Amino acid sequence: MQNLNYKHLHYFWVVAKSGGVAKAGEQLHVTPQSISGQIRMLEESIGAPLWRRSGRKLELTETGHMVMDFADRLFTVGEQLKDALRDSQMGAVTTFRVGVAGSVVKVLAHKLIAPALEVPQPPRLECREGRFAELLGLLAVHKLDLVLSDRQMNSSMNVRGYNHLLEESGVSFLAVKSMATPLRRKFPYSLHQVPMLLPGEDSAVRLRLLRWFDALEIRPRIVGDFDDTAVMKAFGSAGSGVFVMPTSVAEQTAETFHVSIIGETTDVMYQTFAISGERRIRHPGVAAINAAAHGETR
Repeated sequence: MQNLNYKHLHYFWVVAKSGGVAKAGEQLHVTPQSISGQIRMLEESIGAPLWRRSGRKLELTETGHMVMDFADRLFTVGEQLKDALRDSQMGAVTTFRVGVAGSVVKVLAHKLIAPALEVPQPPRLECREGRFAELLGLLAVHKLDLVLSDRQMNSSMNVRGYNHLLEESGVSFLAVKSMATPLRRKFPYSLHQVPMLLPGEDSAVRLRLLRWFDALEIRPRIVGDFDDTAVMKAFGSAGSGVFVMPTSVAEQTAETFHVSIIGETTDVMYQTFAISGERRIRHPGVAAINAAAHGETR
């Protein structure tokens, strides 16, 4: 087939979006005859009809639906680009859309995202929380600029994205003081048969913890699984069991939630990744986060 003429494709897209050639002509300020001619040329270059008549109406053929799907993505991004350029020229505040997996410790999320709000023209932050797969889906359709997660995206996931390791830390075990004090002696073996609050299955650190317990033949009594680390900390601070936090924020957590640190290990590592849709980071918010995480000045 010949190379696509994007003007013809744009006319086809406007007709399909507006619901008819006449309405498309009003939007494009051209005659319906001109639009029909352009679409015929597009069909000739594709080698298949894009429309079929159904009674008194026209509807898309199977090929038409496929072309519309790609055209919609193409021209929607184009419209977003025009809006972004217009906002930039007018000095408008841009938006930085971040998805935070529930398994990410919230104080750590704040620490990592904060540099994006300290650039010369700070964006307006839109922060969405959800499960990892759900957030990657939003990244794939450009509804998020960045996903923060404690696990990296692997090649089996049908999403174009790139992992950027922001922080890596061992883990610490915390509990209310009355529970923590006796458990410090003979740590970590003191955790055997102790009530334990674990991150949910969406968290990468959960499996690492379970493997570590198995290697040491420690069998904690798991009393709760939590997709949201904030809820897990709330239960921990109420005395429901021992919970884990990245060592990098363990002291801050202990002070804020009035709990005590039992012990720590580097045999289990808690990692935080930024997942972006681009290998070479261009978005100023993502670039600021990555630079701050690696101790760079911008």
